[in-house]
Amino acid sequence: MTGFLGKRNFITILSVVAIGAAFSFSAGRAKAGDDVTEDQIVRALTPQKKAPLTRGLTIGPQTSDPAPSPEEAKFVDSVRGRATRSLSKAEREEIATIAKDKPNIDLTINFDYNSADISAKSLPDVQKLGQALTNPDLKGSTFLLAGHTDAAGGDAYNQELSERRADAIRRYLIDNYHIAAGDLVTVGYGKSKLKDPSQPMSEVNRRVQVVNMENKTTASK
Repeated sequence: MTGFLGKRNFITILSVVAIGAAFSFSAGRAKAGDDVTEDQIVRALTPQKKAPLTRGLTIGPQTSDPAPSPEEAKFVDSVRGRATRSLSKAEREEIATIAKDKPNIDLTINFDYNSADISAKSLPDVQKLGQALTNPDLKGSTFLLAGHTDAAGGDAYNQELSERRADAIRRYLIDNYHIAAGDLVTVGYGKSKLKDPSQPMSEVNRRVQVVNMENKTTASK
């Protein structure tokens, strides 16, 4: 697809984000630069605490991330361990709906030209992500890895490339940080959900999104 662009590297944005109806960022969401730290990732992905509702009462920690409904939890369970390319379009859209309004952060990850191989210069940021996802505050949560491409090239090719990139991040996290395979759900969206539709060929559209879909502290309630 990006052979048309004449560049040797894709710049892919690895975003731990809240996915809205158009997969756009909502106000107040965290966005990291190149010097992002593990602690910043952890804090950005941890549901925000709410102030106690009543004075004079001792109330346990509250979060802005509501507990999933039984239907939502059942669906998430049904896609755990599924091959990325086995998901139907309807299932991909359902995943997007469930994933919206979740804690998020942006990371920038480079992939080698026309491939799903993580570039050497991007490994430090992927490693920080792996360390963050195994932090006690996040370990055990369910994370979505969603691959995206820009608008160049055909639908079928872009769909496959987006799936391969999501799978590449998943394999690295499992192999190097021993994150349970069932805690990582992968999906590809090809060029169907551009981050910046006004610039369809922009590098900002070539990204892998990671979303904290189900926090362990709220899922258990």
